[in-house]
Amino acid sequence: MSTTAESNTMRSLERAIDVLEVLDNSRQPLRLTEVARRAGLHVATTQRILNVLEARGRVERDDGGYRPGVALLFGAHAYLLSSPLVASALPHLQDLASATGLTASLFVRTGLSRAVVSRIEGVRPMRYVLPVGERLPLTQGAGKVLAAYLTEQELDDLLASDSRLDRADGTHVTAREFRRELAHIRRDGYCWSRNGRAIGVASIAAPVFDHEGLCIAGVQIAASTSDLTEADIPTVSMEVRRAAAVISETLL
Repeated sequence: MSTTAESNTMRSLERAIDVLEVLDNSRQPLRLTEVARRAGLHVATTQRILNVLEARGRVERDDGGYRPGVALLFGAHAYLLSSPLVASALPHLQDLASATGLTASLFVRTGLSRAVVSRIEGVRPMRYVLPVGERLPLTQGAGKVLAAYLTEQELDDLLASDSRLDRADGTHVTAREFRRELAHIRRDGYCWSRNGRAIGVASIAAPVFDHEGLCIAGVQIAASTSDLTEADIPTVSMEVRRAAAVISETLL
């Protein structure tokens, strides 16, 4: 394959991923023109890409527009089965849920977002459902344990994005206060959140590091604010940090 042909192939692949990411970020079907606008592509180019993705089941279409297709679940399922991180974390999440009686989760960062990739319910399950695979912010709740280890450029990009800093209970948070909170997380080794992303939900999370010392995931205990109070922080944070440390050791 010539250099030009290879370059064109890579560009086509990048455009297809751009289209998929537009649909991933939308909670409702999008019209062709809207997909094209958000992806920064010509309508005709977007139409060709969508036709191929629809034929492969990665995109679905109805009268409301285009949305992600069911075939995307196959790739997600394969990731969950083959990921060394998920496999290593599972028994320790089970131990954590058993020790605390609360819901234990593992989440990873992708860009300026995060996603829960594994979850074990405790004997006191949450009424609030923490969705596996949903795009979640780094600026709220347990996501801050990942934000605490971003590079300065990544943190600047996060603060320049449309991610909400204010908590769900209406508490206003400035960029300076957010940076200060991240420094405290790095100092303490865990993140405590209450009414951050959702009213009535509390969580404690700790970072998981790879063999190079990079934060690649977070371990979280989440519960209703009545089941996880500030009085529980010393004991529960110790359990969460222990689980995160053991998972980190398995990745060395």
